[in-house]
Amino acid sequence: MTTSRGTLFGALFGRGRSDVGDAAWLQAMLNAEAGLARALERAGLAPAGAGDAVTAAAQVGNYDVAAIGAAAAAAGNPVPALVRALSGRVPEFAASTVHKGATSQDIIDTAVMLLARAVLDDVQADLKASASAAARLAAAHARTIMVGRTLLQQAVPVTFGLVAAGWLTALDDARRQLERVAAQRLAVQLGGAAGTLSVLGQAGPQVVTFFAEELGLAAPVLAWHTDRLRVIELGAALAGCCAVLGKIARDVTLLAQSEIGEVREGAAPARPGDGRGAAAAGGPRGGSSAMPHKRNPVAAVLVLGCAKRAPMLLATLAAAGEQELQRAAGAWHAEWEPVSDLLRVTGSAAVWTAEMLTGLEVDADRMQSNLAAAHSLPMAEHMAATLSPSLGRLPALELLAQASQQAATGGQELTAVLLGTPRFAEALAAAGVSAEAVAAAADPRASLGAAEQFVVAALAAHEAAAASKAAT
Repeated sequence: MTTSRGTLFGALFGRGRSDVGDAAWLQAMLNAEAGLARALERAGLAPAGAGDAVTAAAQVGNYDVAAIGAAAAAAGNPVPALVRALSGRVPEFAASTVHKGATSQDIIDTAVMLLARAVLDDVQADLKASASAAARLAAAHARTIMVGRTLLQQAVPVTFGLVAAGWLTALDDARRQLERVAAQRLAVQLGGAAGTLSVLGQAGPQVVTFFAEELGLAAPVLAWHTDRLRVIELGAALAGCCAVLGKIARDVTLLAQSEIGEVREGAAPARPGDGRGAAAAGGPRGGSSAMPHKRNPVAAVLVLGCAKRAPMLLATLAAAGEQELQRAAGAWHAEWEPVSDLLRVTGSAAVWTAEMLTGLEVDADRMQSNLAAAHSLPMAEHMAATLSPSLGRLPALELLAQASQQAATGGQELTAVLLGTPRFAEALAAAGVSAEAVAAAADPRASLGAAEQFVVAALAAHEAAAASKAAT
């Protein structure tokens, strides 16, 4: 289990606020043991005060993380060593309460759920900040025209507001999926050796209920030792979130290219005291070690660096979903590091995205000049549709196709080719199409379709979702 902070790459890929390193894992397991002790006491299966005694001892600073990790090799997981260490730190009257009725998988699976809850809370907060930034961009640039690009080629005019609205709706969808998993799928694990809780007898179901209440997680109908859908759904929600964040970051890297220059990342936000070097000081970011003229989109690049790991991490969790009978031989063990890494990179990607969108600088003038440099070629589709009533649909398409090819080859304005080439001009005149009509058809503002309506709809849906969440 990798540590997230205090390492060479920790400030890049462990930037999330919730740590999922070794100490965090151990504390989550200790919290599970403490919660179980309190549940046992509530059920009358442990002496009075045992729950508090175990809880007081269950602080990660009391234990040697490395030693417990080294001892894990003997049992195949770190829980037996942890139980021995924890039992040795509690009063004698409470020692028999530690780990009573549980098996190692109960503690590790519950720890995963506790780690996931903390990360999901933080990621949702960062997604909210990103969505708010995207909403501001969408509203501010609802009429900012830019060239749309498909297959990385100039296509037709769109607005940057529509681009930002697309980011917004995806961010809101990702957040809703994480909310669903956090609310419905994070559950305690408590089944004992083979899912029967035989050590606890008929009180077992009640202990599960108390255990869930103590930790603030859901109480499952029965143990899910070899039913790994909860873990897969968690992984899928995280990977989906990374896909959304990665798409936004990819857009930013493309639009920030020197040759395009339509957006750029702002300065690093001031984050005093967080130990993140230049970024913490609010200074410039994006310099190159060899090329001082560059302003690299660092946040977007690191979002992509995180997001690209998610698919294979999810694939491992899905592959580990096939598990034998009551307890798995290897597949369960295969989950620990991938789920930890997936929590880590998603948390980091979410932080970077919030910073990136909050400070994103939009160059509307550059968008206009890039569109103008296309010599009205992105308007060809709209012009053909506009001229179809006069020329006929197929003749209009053919005329615009030929004129566009000539304009592109000669680096000429499409309207100039249409009006200045005799065969095109004669065809237009014969159909009663004036030069003014051609110019009007070439106006990018005339070809935006429902772009502004879509922006309004996205903003309304975002605001409605926020209001609904606030009401609950």
